[in-house]
Amino acid sequence: MTTYPFSAVLGMADMRLALLLNAVSPAIGGVLVRGEKGTAKSTAVRALAALLPPVPRVEGCRFGCDPAEPDPACPDGPHPAGAPAETRPARLVELPVGAAEDRVVGSLDLEKALGEGVRAFEPGLLAAAHRGVLYVDEVNLLHDHLVDLLLDAAAMGRSHVEREGVSVSHAARFLLVGTMNPEEGELRPQLLDRFGLTVEVGASRDPAIRVEVVRRRLAADADPTGFAARWADADAEIASQVAAARRRLPGVRLPDAALRQIAEVCAAFDVDGMRADIVTARTALAHAAWHGRDRVTIDDVRVAARLALPHRRRRDPFDTPGLDEKLLDEALQRAQDAHPDDEPDDDGPDDRGPDGGGGPQGGGDPDGNGGPDGDGGPDGRGPDGADPGPGRAGQTAAGDTGLDGRADQGSDGGRPQRASDDDGWSGPDQDNGPRGDRIDGGGVASEAAGDDPGRGGAHAPAGGQPMAVPRGGLKARLLTAPGVGDGVPGRRSRARTGRGRTTGARVPAGRVGALHLPATVRAAAPHQAARGRLTGPLRLRPDDVREAVREGREGNLVLFVVDASGSMGARQRMTAVKDAVLALLTDAYQRRDKVAVIAFRDAGARTLLPATSSVLAASTRLAELPTGGRTPLAEGLLAAADLLRVERLRDPKRRPLVLVVTDGRATAGRRPLDRAAGAAAVLAATGAACVVVDCESGPVRLNLANRLALQLHAPHRRLDDVAANPLRHPQASARTASTPDRSVA
Repeated sequence: MTTYPFSAVLGMADMRLALLLNAVSPAIGGVLVRGEKGTAKSTAVRALAALLPPVPRVEGCRFGCDPAEPDPACPDGPHPAGAPAETRPARLVELPVGAAEDRVVGSLDLEKALGEGVRAFEPGLLAAAHRGVLYVDEVNLLHDHLVDLLLDAAAMGRSHVEREGVSVSHAARFLLVGTMNPEEGELRPQLLDRFGLTVEVGASRDPAIRVEVVRRRLAADADPTGFAARWADADAEIASQVAAARRRLPGVRLPDAALRQIAEVCAAFDVDGMRADIVTARTALAHAAWHGRDRVTIDDVRVAARLALPHRRRRDPFDTPGLDEKLLDEALQRAQDAHPDDEPDDDGPDDRGPDGGGGPQGGGDPDGNGGPDGDGGPDGRGPDGADPGPGRAGQTAAGDTGLDGRADQGSDGGRPQRASDDDGWSGPDQDNGPRGDRIDGGGVASEAAGDDPGRGGAHAPAGGQPMAVPRGGLKARLLTAPGVGDGVPGRRSRARTGRGRTTGARVPAGRVGALHLPATVRAAAPHQAARGRLTGPLRLRPDDVREAVREGREGNLVLFVVDASGSMGARQRMTAVKDAVLALLTDAYQRRDKVAVIAFRDAGARTLLPATSSVLAASTRLAELPTGGRTPLAEGLLAAADLLRVERLRDPKRRPLVLVVTDGRATAGRRPLDRAAGAAAVLAATGAACVVVDCESGPVRLNLANRLALQLHAPHRRLDDVAANPLRHPQASARTASTPDRSVA
């Protein structure tokens, strides 16, 4: 299968730069590409492997041992000194979202291991990715237990397989690249921090650029081999630049002045831990090597900070990744002012732009031709002979793509990029890469403007869309579904999962999951004499094997049914309701749940948010929630039943937990209370676990929410009991702490 050429990807400057810097220095720690669907995220990542230098390995080693430094613990070793070597291309290994654990870490032949004492190990994807690229598409949808495996391997550089006393360990150092659509959910903070760099991408809104993107895609589909051949020289030039930068990297110097700038910037942005400082330093070194410099400059530090810090500034799921570039410049200036006697940047002026724009993104060549993103060929036309549009050769109608924010706003989610001072040729003595647009010309989203998230209310994230944010310190009480489920691994309700404490054994229905050793031995023991065993290893047969039954926690579908009617419309009360729902949303994010939001008011109910893993999307919908009008309680309950019916078909193993946030009043339509009682019966018949969150306030209480709870066969909770500030409500906090796993049933 022919891969779409890396140099043919139009624009996406920040993404391309981040990928190439990691290719120069894998120690940076990988890239997370965030962006809307259909923005060539996967295309660019899959094309990256072709640019990496070939990898030497010990001949026949399934674990890719380096002949110069073979792994002494390699399962295929030990490898003798001077073992025959071979060279293979760098691998791009894709980790499917639904991969089984055995496929990721490898699997043992349990029958041989137990019966013969032989370590018969089949390598998994982590072994295949060693010294290559491990790519996880939709990484935010990866199951938690696979995330844990990735965290362990990324932290230690090794993969360990421990099965009933049989241990296998092998090297697993790889460049981790993930792509995700934030609308589908966010990453766990632990995994987010493991990615060295992050970039935001979005489709350009310029018609000329969109036309050229479609033209190239159609040309590649019609003749993949011919299309790749037309871009082969440009890809080869980038690969040559990557190899040259790798050779140059060990000689690049990081002056104390640059190190202080990095520390000043990381402190100014209040990032956690020291990983941000280390990653920023490594990125600045790689960026200097990429541009042919032997020392890090302030421009290298600035580019590195834009890529390494945005995702490390998040404090809760309602924070949007971004970086205030004005604050970045101020921090760099403070570092310079504090140490004016530091050695100056003596590289001298050049014509490579504010980011040192020499190298493959320098734009243009001595003959005045465009590059892979500008025109794709020496005649200034597209690679398939099409004219990219009016303007000079190598440009679309709007300008040099990927260089000027007015031409290509796609590399940072549709926000304007900083324009380059110059896109000229940097001179024949520089180590330049292929011709074309600047790979580092993109901007990074600025910090969200608006209210401080700690104060509650609403603010606008980088995309400009307002969202609700919770008050600081508000915590949600743990609510769980009753019984034991069989759903997706998570952190909320009890469930039979592949991980957790062992509660029993069973005959496996298919492939063995986790072996239950005592039960297997007990099943095989009565038959040893009949099988002719007098001494030696235990003689096993496939029907002796028993797998462990484990109980852990699952993620649920948390459905919020919110009363937005006039009875709830008092400003203070609705603010309290939103704060409580947002606290519950934060809890759902931390417990790896899917969420959905239904609001009812006036004459009907509306699904504000279908089932999703994106808490950020849910908070955005809550910010838009209108209030007022009558209370169609029956319509809200029926809408919840309909949504549950659909979701049960889509995800039958995920159990729902319905939170009805209301004061219990029903005022819309004829006989509203009777209709609400009938709708409650319909919702209760779905079998979903429900909780009624009572929002009634004031000295006179009708207790209608309590009556609704009885109709739904559900617990009744007061609003300030479900989500409260522990410092202000010590008694409620103590009750919650004493019964952390209390079911809603």
